[in-house]
Amino acid sequence: MTTSIDAQYEQYLNAGLTLDLTRGKPCSDQLDLSCALEDMIGGNFKTTDGIDARNYGGLLGIPEARALGGTLLDVDPKYIMAGGNSSLTLMYQFLVWRLKAWQANNPSQTFKFICVVPGYDRHFTICEHLGIEMLSVGFDNAGPNMTEIEALVRQDQNIKGIWCVPKHSNPTGHTYSEATVKRLANLPNLASKDFVLMWDNAYAAHDLDPQTMPLSNIMAHAQDAETADQIALFASTSKITFAGAGLAFCGLSEPMLKGFETFLTPQMIGFDKVNQLRHARLLKDPNDIARHMTAHRAILAPKFKRVQEKLTPLAETDLATWSQPGGGYFVSLDLKTASATAVIALANAAGVKLTPAGATFPYGRDPEDKNIRIAPSFPDMMELDQALDVLVCCIVKASESGH
Repeated sequence: MTTSIDAQYEQYLNAGLTLDLTRGKPCSDQLDLSCALEDMIGGNFKTTDGIDARNYGGLLGIPEARALGGTLLDVDPKYIMAGGNSSLTLMYQFLVWRLKAWQANNPSQTFKFICVVPGYDRHFTICEHLGIEMLSVGFDNAGPNMTEIEALVRQDQNIKGIWCVPKHSNPTGHTYSEATVKRLANLPNLASKDFVLMWDNAYAAHDLDPQTMPLSNIMAHAQDAETADQIALFASTSKITFAGAGLAFCGLSEPMLKGFETFLTPQMIGFDKVNQLRHARLLKDPNDIARHMTAHRAILAPKFKRVQEKLTPLAETDLATWSQPGGGYFVSLDLKTASATAVIALANAAGVKLTPAGATFPYGRDPEDKNIRIAPSFPDMMELDQALDVLVCCIVKASESGH
């Protein structure tokens, strides 16, 4: 088989392909679903509380946008901050605020965060940029390894938080079980008193299967565990409307929301309320959101199905395993024989860009060099077919050559 695989790979090298499976970006057809945003203002800039959205003020956001955030995060809108276009920015700002408090209490300490792996590379980048040490913990179909996490936070008071992508996790597509969510809600009771759980629910509405398992309400469990002051919820419309011009949301307990607002006040007067207003009018209620996301699913589901079909030969030859997500934007592929570094280098040479090896682990270091994140949303179906064919060829070639 080696000769035929080498010949096939040579054809790809000579084909002049330029294909990209690196990031989970919406395709143009998905972005077109939200073009009605442009018509939502119609000269009426007044919010439901009579404020002119074109003017200064309102750091917590307009009521309609806070209600939208409350729907996505399943909490009362009074606990929501509606921000700008980036939940990543809100997460970064929130952690800077918390880091400032940690350093005030322990100026000489190195603080640590638990990172569920494989996970979201930009979470890891935030920690690395802020000098927060990262500890990797794996997970299974139910979610993070809670027994290991609970032991870690009991042993080390310098562990100040954990990153979670609870529904359709990036990159595996898992949804945390109710039992896991309950244990996570109780986690601050086992940890340092200023521990924070970063709940990045980026894919809350992004179901590929309409019968997918629902996510248990972390804040409801936190109220029962009396840990609500240590839970920080985040979401956005980045993959619901316009990826570069959406809304971000942060959900916090009342005292934490007041504290975060106070921290942000010297930095800004308020976010873009006109954009908040047009989003709130497009996505007025849960039914509007459901209809909108059904249209997204019609575009995305065939692409994810194609990934499963194209990867099947790798299972038949026992070269890889991969996730079968019920939603989200990624498929997580684990190699059994080849190294991810070698496969990604081969694919890149053949014109197919993949997320760098190790990107789904802190510091870019996958200890087994086996995980590859596949992002099928952006290419059209023909490009996706080509890219997956190249990927499979590269995996077979690297596996047979022992790389």
